[in-house]
Amino acid sequence: MPSAIVATKDALYVAESAAQSIAVLDPTSGAPARRIALPAPPTGLTLNPDGATLYVTAGMLHPIDLATGNATAPVPVGHTPMSPVISPDGARLYVCNRFSNDVSVIDLATRTEIARIPVLREPVAATLTPDGRSLFVANLLPVGPSDGEFIAAAVSVIDTATHTTVGVVNLPNGSTGLRGICASPDGKYVYVSHILAHYQMPTTQLERGWMNTNAVSILSAEQKTLLNTVLLDDAMRGAANPWAVACSPDGKYLCVTHAGTHELSVIDRAGLHAKLDKTTQGAYVSEVSGYAVDVSNDFSFLANLRRRIKLNGNGPRAIAFAGNTAYIAEHFSDSLCAVDLAAKDSPPPRGIPLANVAPSAERRGEMLFNDATLCFQHWQSCASCHPDARVDGLNWDLLNDGMGNPKNTRSMLLSHQTPPVMGLGIRETAEKAVRSGIRFIQFAERPEADAAAIDAYLKSLKPVPGPASSSEAEKGKAVFARAGCAPCHPEGLYTDLKQYDVGTTTGVDAGKPTDTATLIEVWRTAPYLHDGRAATLEELFTRHNPEDRHGTTSALTAEELRQLVAFVESL
Repeated sequence: MPSAIVATKDALYVAESAAQSIAVLDPTSGAPARRIALPAPPTGLTLNPDGATLYVTAGMLHPIDLATGNATAPVPVGHTPMSPVISPDGARLYVCNRFSNDVSVIDLATRTEIARIPVLREPVAATLTPDGRSLFVANLLPVGPSDGEFIAAAVSVIDTATHTTVGVVNLPNGSTGLRGICASPDGKYVYVSHILAHYQMPTTQLERGWMNTNAVSILSAEQKTLLNTVLLDDAMRGAANPWAVACSPDGKYLCVTHAGTHELSVIDRAGLHAKLDKTTQGAYVSEVSGYAVDVSNDFSFLANLRRRIKLNGNGPRAIAFAGNTAYIAEHFSDSLCAVDLAAKDSPPPRGIPLANVAPSAERRGEMLFNDATLCFQHWQSCASCHPDARVDGLNWDLLNDGMGNPKNTRSMLLSHQTPPVMGLGIRETAEKAVRSGIRFIQFAERPEADAAAIDAYLKSLKPVPGPASSSEAEKGKAVFARAGCAPCHPEGLYTDLKQYDVGTTTGVDAGKPTDTATLIEVWRTAPYLHDGRAATLEELFTRHNPEDRHGTTSALTAEELRQLVAFVESL
């Protein structure tokens, strides 16, 4: 299951997550030269400018001497490191620590961490400007409550000289699922791929991006501001789950992989910016776009500027270039795909198999969960609202419990073991919810075998250990019991599988009981409560529990509250 790739004219280095290895391939034949074993699944890799050392994130940062294929002493970094980026001079390396919500700065001469820079929520990708002065970080999910009028993920900007965050670039309302980011070769622009969700609308239809559209946002690298957002979909055909975004080395093309529809978008970069410039002057460039504000709603904006190439494999994610050839890692089909961007006759993509192993039921279910070709018009996959089967940080007005009562997206972890499901427990089992989701969210009819495979995948999910301090968490266990949390959240699944009215339902749902959710991995699923009103666990226990109806927390000291949060975040 390739998750990252580095390409040179002499070799392809591929991170294989399931095999816990790096495959080294001949780029011409695709033949494997060797494999380098790792102690954990790799999540990213980058090559030193001199080509001698490959740096791999796999639990820690692992420097690999390519002459011998041996890994030297690993460098400790943060929780779930990924997306390593090396400075142009090879002196510094930056690592996104996804669940520490920060970026590690590594001095490569001493191979030690010299700084840890806080960013926003779940940094998963980063890019340096060509001069090495600014690091732009794509944060996967929004921060804050989800019951307001604006909720969107953002890009953090780091000054590499001072090791400080110097800006945040907010993306359009509904932006979530940021997966890829890159800087243009001339250093003028930064591009970030993401989902653009229309969470304000009830989920009555999918046509014309009613629920989710798929986009790339263009940032000014110098001004550190959003210039505009361009849709990658066509009017009646979605381009779901944009993942990696990269400029060709000559700067001619902007390429985006579509993990949900198994495609590659190749965009004329000069034409894109010329068209965007015209809209800033009030010139109509399409029937929709006459001003810059129109662009993010224009499905025709990329007409005549973009090639939409169907790839051979399933789940394209990472992309790397060797000259004019783009190599794409196809996650679920254990393959690579090579696309010659310069060829005038558009030859078909060349497939490069990595393995020939029949997928298990769980893996097939994961593939289907991420596959938007199951969906009507290919607008979204299950993973569009449940990245990695968790949450997108948004509220959605699903129709299973009426209209006009949006609910916070819930994690799929342990959903099959903790019935009933949905915010109001409207579905008796997760099995019913999976089948209803296919029919009423993806607007599709699928074989029962597909739903059964998705069940198998969701049942196989394992919780990720939380980032909380163990000493604080141990003290918080006693506070948890003393505050009366344990009766409704007993050890084991940390839910009693019942429903209670705890005074948080409003509007058409006022007075209705809500499902008692498991607390396992709750640290990862903010915002909280059924309508996402609580941005943090601290807010849940204080601001949103004035009558002590979900735990007797009003009299806790600041220290006890900190310990309680630490315990819950350790589950």
